[in-house]
Amino acid sequence: MNLISIIIGFIVGAIIALAVYIILQKSALKGKSEEIIKSAEIEGEKIKNEKILQAKEKFLSLKSEHDKYVNEKNAQIREAESRVKQKENTANQITAELQKKNKDLENIKLSLKGQQEALSKKSEEYDKLRSEVNKQLENIAGMTAQEAKTQLVEAMKAEARTEAQAYINDTIDEARLNAAKEAKRIVINTIQRTATETAIENAVTTFPIENDEIKGRIIGREGRNIRALEAATGVEIVVDDTPDAILLSGFDPVRREVARLALHQLVLDGRIHPARIEEVVTKVQKQLEDEILETGKRTCIDLGIHGMSMELVRLIGRMKYRSSYGQNLLQHSREVANISAIMAAELGLNVKAAKRAGLLHDIGKVSEEDPELPHALLGMKLAEQYKEKPEICNAIGAHHEEIEMTSLIAPIVMVGDAISGARPGARREVIESYIKRLKGMEDLAQAYPGVTKSYAIQAGRELRVIVGADQVTDEEAASLSGEIAKKIQDEMTYPGQVKITVIRETRSVAFAK
Repeated sequence: MNLISIIIGFIVGAIIALAVYIILQKSALKGKSEEIIKSAEIEGEKIKNEKILQAKEKFLSLKSEHDKYVNEKNAQIREAESRVKQKENTANQITAELQKKNKDLENIKLSLKGQQEALSKKSEEYDKLRSEVNKQLENIAGMTAQEAKTQLVEAMKAEARTEAQAYINDTIDEARLNAAKEAKRIVINTIQRTATETAIENAVTTFPIENDEIKGRIIGREGRNIRALEAATGVEIVVDDTPDAILLSGFDPVRREVARLALHQLVLDGRIHPARIEEVVTKVQKQLEDEILETGKRTCIDLGIHGMSMELVRLIGRMKYRSSYGQNLLQHSREVANISAIMAAELGLNVKAAKRAGLLHDIGKVSEEDPELPHALLGMKLAEQYKEKPEICNAIGAHHEEIEMTSLIAPIVMVGDAISGARPGARREVIESYIKRLKGMEDLAQAYPGVTKSYAIQAGRELRVIVGADQVTDEEAASLSGEIAKKIQDEMTYPGQVKITVIRETRSVAFAK
């Protein structure tokens, strides 16, 4: 019982103590909350006063800005009113002046009206007087005014026509004189600007050698090598006592060049025999054809000519190995191209077309087609075949006046050809006739059936004719030389005698005397 009483007493005491603690805590919290509320009221009052003060300052600032704005607007309004009043005063003054001028204008109109009436009266009086004077003049002259006017006009026309004709004649004479002077100036300037060194080729090429041993190897056993080389190239090879040199004689520069290059390769190679000679000659001919094409291309590039057919370019390259009256044909054609271009530029014509026609004007001389045609017409035919323009073709065909000139470039090319060929030392007529004679001799032999090649050598004193063994028998070869000799004797003119050698397996020789 005592233990229970103690526990109960302890519990009751704890409860009482807890109640006292709670009461004390409530009292403390109440006092603290009152202090917080009081402090918050003080702080709120302070913030309120600050906000009121800021609002007053903002109001005063806005009021000041508004007053300033109002004052500025009032000033602008007063200034505008002042300008308006000034413009009104100016407008009033202008109105007054206009009214005054209107009055003056009315007065002037009235004055002019009076003067016009007076002038009209005077004009009527003048017409009457004029009519009376004309009648008196008609009576005195015996013709009407219209007849007199017509006669005067006719007299003035005749006088004007006479003066105009005299002026025209003077102008034409002056133009002719100036044209002649201008033409001479153009030609002289052209010659001066295209002057080149004289280039004359001969019919002999010298091939240098190191010693006589090489000379013997070139000749070969019993002359086999030299005969094979002559038969393959168509060039006469002269081996004499001339030290360190062999002469290659032939009228065709292409053949001489083939022989020279072939000899050069054979000497370098050291193998010189008939089979090797034929192989090297064939190879050199191919190389020379490539070089001819390259020469044509380089010439076109140098002259600024483009778009030309490759066949025409090849023919241009062949000009390098062709002479015209002793003048190198390629050099001559380049001269004519430059001369024609300069003349065309001076005259305001197509420079490129003139240069193109000048380069191609002698293209017929290196063609192997239609040898019976004049070279100008043959060149025109080739140009047409390879799609050159009509004016270019006409200039080529007409540069020796064999056809009518239809373009302005044609006379320029003709003059350029004459200038290039007529300069001192440019040409030699004897060489050209000699080459034509040798070429004609070769063509004559080439026309016979079975003939594969024909070469004129020894300055035209010998004609070597190579025939196909399968086409011509020994008996036919024997008679062929006599036929060719007789035909040359009947149809050609030549000095001395010509030896015709027909080469097959055997050779037969006859002489045309």
